[in-house]
Order: sequence, then C-alpha cells, then structure tokens
Amino acid sequence: MSHYSNSYYTATMRYASPRPTLIGNVQADVCVIGGGLAGLSTALELVSRGRSVVLLEAARVAWGASGRNGGFVLQGWSEGLSSIERRCGTETASALFKLSLEGVDIVRETIDQHQLEGCAPTSGKLSVLRYDDGDNLQRLRDRMAKEFNFEMEYLDTHAIRARLNTERYFHGLRDSHGFHFHPLNYCLGVAELIEAKGGILYENSPMIRVESQGDRHHVVTQQGVIDCGNVVHCCGGYGGPEFGRLRRAFLPIATYVVLTEHLGDRLRDTIRTTDAVGDNRRASDYYRVVDGDRLLWGGHITTRNVQDEKRLAHMLTDDILNVFPQLRGLQIEKAWSGLMGYARHKMPHIGTLGPGLWACTSFGGHGMNTAPIGARVVAEAICGESDRYRLFDAYGLEWNGGPFGPAAAQTVYAGLKLMDMFQEARSTRRAARH
Repeated sequence: MSHYSNSYYTATMRYASPRPTLIGNVQADVCVIGGGLAGLSTALELVSRGRSVVLLEAARVAWGASGRNGGFVLQGWSEGLSSIERRCGTETASALFKLSLEGVDIVRETIDQHQLEGCAPTSGKLSVLRYDDGDNLQRLRDRMAKEFNFEMEYLDTHAIRARLNTERYFHGLRDSHGFHFHPLNYCLGVAELIEAKGGILYENSPMIRVESQGDRHHVVTQQGVIDCGNVVHCCGGYGGPEFGRLRRAFLPIATYVVLTEHLGDRLRDTIRTTDAVGDNRRASDYYRVVDGDRLLWGGHITTRNVQDEKRLAHMLTDDILNVFPQLRGLQIEKAWSGLMGYARHKMPHIGTLGPGLWACTSFGGHGMNTAPIGARVVAEAICGESDRYRLFDAYGLEWNGGPFGPAAAQTVYAGLKLMDMFQEARSTRRAARH
C-alpha cells in the first residue's frame, strides 16, 4: 500500500478511504490512467457526459504532484504567451489563453457547486519583479488588457513593499481572477464526485501495458484487465517506460516546498496580503500564507529529485531569508518534493495518440488550471462535442533527449539562473547610482 508524502496537505487532508486494487476483468467506455488532477478531471468530465469510466492509479489518488504543489490556480501555461504567439500565431495563442482562464473557472465552479470540503480557495496572485523594470511591466499589463481582454492591476514599488516587507521586489501585477487553495483536498473531493456519478477508481493498480486491436483496447495491470473503447493517458512526472513514446516526450522535473512553524506577528508584519506570491525568475520563489501565520514556500527546478528533508529545509530557508531576512531563526516543520512532467516545448501533451488513444499530461508545473481544461477538451473530443484539442496540434511528442535530456535541462536551468542573477545585479547597481 502506497502512503502519501509527509506534507502540509496530508497533515490537513480530508478523510480518504483507500480504494481497491483492480482484480479481474472489467469493461468500460473509457479507461483513464493516472489519478492525479488530469486523470480525475478527465474522469469527471466523462462520467458527467454519461460515459462509463474506470480510473487506474498506481499509488493513491493525488499521490504525486497534484497533491504536493504550491496550490496556485492561475491563468496561462508553463510556456509564455509570447512564445506561444510566435509558434502558433495570435489567433491560436488567444484561444489557448482563453482555455487557461476556463480551467481556472472549472476548478472554482466545481468547488462552489459541490461545496467541496477543505479546499479553502483564496483569491489573488501577485507576480513581482526582482529588478527595476516598471515601464515594461505596465506595457505588459496594457497589452494583456488590449489583446487578450485580461485585466491586471499594476503595483509600483511603494505599493508592493506595503504588502511585502522586503527590498527584493520593485514592481508587480495583481491577478484577481486566479486563486490559491488546498490541491489535495480538491482532488479527493473530485474523486468522490466521480464515484457518486458511477465512475470506478482503483488504487495501487499500475498499468503494465495497453494492448490494442481494432476499436478495442485492453489495459493490463498485474492482476486485472480493463476492456474499453478509449484510453486516456494522464501519467504526469511519475510515468514510466510503460507509457512508450509519450514517456520519451517529457522529463520528470522536481520542485520543492516547505512549511514553516507558526510565526505570529513576525509573519503578519512581513507579508501583509492574503494573495499568493511568485517572482519573475525562470525558477521562481512561490509562496503563500496558510493557517494565518505559517509560510508555505516553494522553489527550485531540478532534474534531481532531492528527498532529504533536512537538506530541503536548509536550501529553502536560505531562499526565504534572501527575501525576508527579518524572519531569521524560523523553523521548518515540513519539507517535501514532487515531480512534474515537462515537455521540451513546455506545453502539455493534449490530443490523440492513435485511434481511441489519448494524452492529457505534461503540464509543466502549471497544471492546476491547465489539467482541468485539458481534461475537458479531451472529453469533448471522445464524446464528439468539439475538436478544441486541435489547438494543441503544434505541440507534439518532441523527443526529450533520452539519457542526455536531464543533463541538458539542468544546464539550461543553470544558464537561466545566471541571467536572472545578472539582471538583479544590474538593477541593484542602477539603484545605487541614483
């Protein structure tokens, strides 16, 4: 039996009774492989449309990244909008951006409609600059409003530092459409909705292979087989070689999160907002206040999945104190890691893999809004309602580099960190001259 990680989310999770392991042969319209947010959202979309669905999870529901992340539900994709425009054109980029907003709305509406327990949604996200570039940030705000009909509030240095007591930040944009929440409790709530609508979930039932013949597919596990008409692969960063060419198209990338002790007035004097916060670096710090006076802080991107809690605590404490030195002496109560699936193009794999075979995965650390909308467009395609999944046609299964992929990704990340450091240093020198 797999156990959940020792995290803030598992310490505050709603009750989740273990689901059975698949034993024997089962028939369904659709088999969904993976019980993270992508798989759960896909299953919910399909059972809501009257399809019979069986979901297979190798461990426990939301055991992976879906239950370990920062809890941000925000517009956009892992790939930047400008890069999407260059690759796909303005019309497709605009349509994809609207999809990302729809993904935010799906999560919010699901919580509200079903009164999901323990999700604690809180509106607002501050995106902050660690160097002085307010003019360009305001131009970005204006462009998003004009070209994509998306309004954000610009905050100058005084306004930012009134909310965040640090000299590290210079300017920011506030997104009032996005929110943050308890991702594990959301996933557990969605799992119950699926079962209430007749869907079946099996845990500790990893897929071994998929055998296809004509319009039927056999999804084989250690102790059972699912006979179905459609298969949706939602494997995430924990997917293995059994996923074939799909697994060869993404890299498992780790990120890390810590939870501080209760900090009382020290934290309330330091962070004067209920918004989630993330900076503009390529591998940003991202954080939010939980339980009124505790800091949930995440950061780093690496191909090495560090599991040493003491090392993680030390590493992220340094990051916290780099921004908020007044919190020196804080204690870390929990530290954990999670693996995300990243494609080379930084967009998800959403679409068909063959007749009756679908992908809905590789959300690149931005999956809390994009997985639900990816699930919706795949479900629409299976049910013959739309071909919105074709918006992702430009983002296919690009080879991840094989054994050289992780090293290459780590090298790119190191270079991006140097660029971030250069920009910050240049801004500091400029400020000192004035």
